Amino acid sequence: MQTIRGYLKLIRPVNSLVMGFAVVVGVFLTGYGNINWLNLFFGIITSFTLTAASMAVNDYYDYNIDKINEPQRPIPSGTVSKNGALATTAVLTVIGLSCAYLVSVYCLVFAVGAWIIMMTYSTVGKRSGLPGNFLVSACVAAPFLYGSLVAVNTVQLNVFLFASMAFLSNTGREISKGIVDIEGDRSYGIRTLAVSFGGKRAALAAAVFFIFAVTLSPIPVILDLVSLWFVPFVLVTDIGLVWCSVFLFRNPSRENARRVKKLVLFLFVFGLLSFIAGMFR
Repeated sequence: MQTIRGYLKLIRPVNSLVMGFAVVVGVFLTGYGNINWLNLFFGIITSFTLTAASMAVNDYYDYNIDKINEPQRPIPSGTVSKNGALATTAVLTVIGLSCAYLVSVYCLVFAVGAWIIMMTYSTVGKRSGLPGNFLVSACVAAPFLYGSLVAVNTVQLNVFLFASMAFLSNTGREISKGIVDIEGDRSYGIRTLAVSFGGKRAALAAAVFFIFAVTLSPIPVILDLVSLWFVPFVLVTDIGLVWCSVFLFRNPSRENARRVKKLVLFLFVFGLLSFIAGMFR
């Protein structure tokens, strides 16, 4: 029983379920008439298993760090062996890519690309600073794009715009997290913007990504991709991201960066709601 709990903890089922739900959102944003329930099921399984595989391999490579910082995690605690983690990664990868193939070749190619990004981050990307931030943001945006592929075999423009806003705002959030973790990251040689250039410049970089995300928000309205119900929800997101930018730049302290990191998650939800509301005409 303890071993089963260890493997469940290894794959972070909550995180994996969230990524599966993102595929549902991507499908939903293409329109109700495009839902093929069997393909949607396969899409959810692909997103869940590939995310879980990345979690397992992440713990494999973080073994030495986790022995010190997180000794209760499955591998350092002895609940799961390192070989067991690699075997889990392999099995989940095969399941995920097989389900992608059952939907379409396009989905398989996209899933392979997403898997490469996840593995790159888990193995070497997380210590690379800004490139690592981009990899995380790509992983956040990918399931929405994949949902569109599952539904209509292409990425619809409204889904692409939402994924782009998610990518940009999450990159700003990742940079903010670097300010929060600056001491620990410096001691482990992780080259975040905050470690390399200081908190003030990192805060400026985070603000730039937040503002870039805001500048994309009028495009769905201008191109008539959404209804006016989109506007009130996206205004909350835009005002919040602008406020985060000013708040963090004026005082790039660890405490403020932590507040911004948390708030951006809520703003992300409002951004998602804006696109969903915009479907109702």
